[in-house]
This record gives sequence, structure tokens and C-alpha cells, in this order.
Amino acid sequence: MRGALLAAAGGAMGGAGGPLARTIRAKLTAALQPTHLEVRDDSPRHGGPPGAETHFGVLVVSGRFEGLPLLQRHRLVHEALRAELAGPLHALQVIARTPQQWQSDPQAPPAPPCLGGSKR
Repeated sequence: MRGALLAAAGGAMGGAGGPLARTIRAKLTAALQPTHLEVRDDSPRHGGPPGAETHFGVLVVSGRFEGLPLLQRHRLVHEALRAELAGPLHALQVIARTPQQWQSDPQAPPAPPCLGGSKR
């Protein structure tokens, strides 16, 4: 994955990343008990100042997603990050998979290109 990737698998949570990245990681871990979690800060690709922490991508693998359609999975992620989405977090790319889906294809798609701001 492009951008600064902050990954945790099997419950081991690294300390890398800024304050918002750490908050995202902590809230998703508490809400979804993921077996795999990646938090990617895409902010530098979007022309913001250093340390802006406004654009993120998350890959969440959780048993809580079993039997849920994709929209419901995304709603669980958004609910966990409600306060951040109302404030400092401007954009969030969500990839939400079940453990079985992740086991059969443990690859994350590349981050989408930035189409906003002066890069258009």
C-alpha cells in the first residue's frame, strides 16, 4: 500500500503514526476486535501541510463482519470513528473483510489516486 502504513496483526499494535492515526487504531480495535488492522495516512498525497492527518485508509479484518453486507460493515467502521469524521478526519477509505475473505486473498487494493484540490 502506498503512503505511511501502520499495520497490526494478531493484536500486536505498533506505536507508529500521529495522534489521529493512534486514535483510529485504538477505536477500531476496541469496537471491532480485528484480527488484522492496517491504518494508512494518505494526507501527504493530498497536498496538506506536514502532520495534517486528514486523509486515511483502513483495512479492517474482523469476525464482526460475518454475514453483514458491505454497507453495514462500513457503517460499523464509521460509527466507531464518528467523532473523528465530524472533526479532523476529512476522508476515509474503508476496506472491511471477514477473516475468511482475508485468508483467501490477503492483499489490499492500492489507494485511489487523489483527484481533489490542485491535482485535478
